[in-house]
Amino acid sequence: MAETLRRVLNSGSAAGPGEENTAEAELPLLLLGGPGSGKTALLFAAALEAAGEGRGPVLFLTRRPLQSLPRGTGAVLEPLRLQKIRFQYPPSTRELLRLLCSAHETRGPAPSLLLLDGLEEYLAEDPGSQEAAYLAALLLDTAAHFSHRVGSGRGCGLIVALQTQEEGDSGTALQLALLQRYFPAQCWLQPDAPGPGQHCLRACLEPGGLGPRAEWRVTFRQDGEMTVTPWPTQAGDTSLNKGSSSGGQP
Repeated sequence: MAETLRRVLNSGSAAGPGEENTAEAELPLLLLGGPGSGKTALLFAAALEAAGEGRGPVLFLTRRPLQSLPRGTGAVLEPLRLQKIRFQYPPSTRELLRLLCSAHETRGPAPSLLLLDGLEEYLAEDPGSQEAAYLAALLLDTAAHFSHRVGSGRGCGLIVALQTQEEGDSGTALQLALLQRYFPAQCWLQPDAPGPGQHCLRACLEPGGLGPRAEWRVTFRQDGEMTVTPWPTQAGDTSLNKGSSSGGQP
């Protein structure tokens, strides 16, 4: 699902190589970042992007309703797109698993995109690696089932947002390493130097071999508006390439 997020991030910036739409199946994407790093805003922007493609609805899973709709999406915040986003609020891991299992029995148009916000909240109920693997596998199986029902070349995409913890937590590092096996494409969000009245992030997209690595600066103003610009590439800039010391974090 890296291509969908790439289009979202490129919507407010100049296009670069490898950013054209593709009809190929996309890898499931893991969206990673600390608290308040804009994961929910990017998920919602991806939902709007998919809802405007004229395909199936979008299934957005989250533990609690959004407090407000993220801004900065311009004309795409239109009723027809919003109506295609189906929000579900499973309050516990058991309810989330039940919802995913029942997806095989649901009728009507199959979703073209499956989104899950706050994976860490569900994993916290039972932090064992076996439980994390089961939930990840079930998410992938559900997206594959929807893809089969959609019957098109691109099928159903999958993007899952996970809040990262402080480095040094061995349990979290092992859990992240396990999830990365299921989600080879990842987008990391890290704080950047803010401007006056702004919250800035650096977004690094590693599409898991289906395209080039790309980076953007994502800025949130005090009123909540989100803007995106290409990250200024500098020779020798390795600040997002920390290797395996942070569980594979760029």
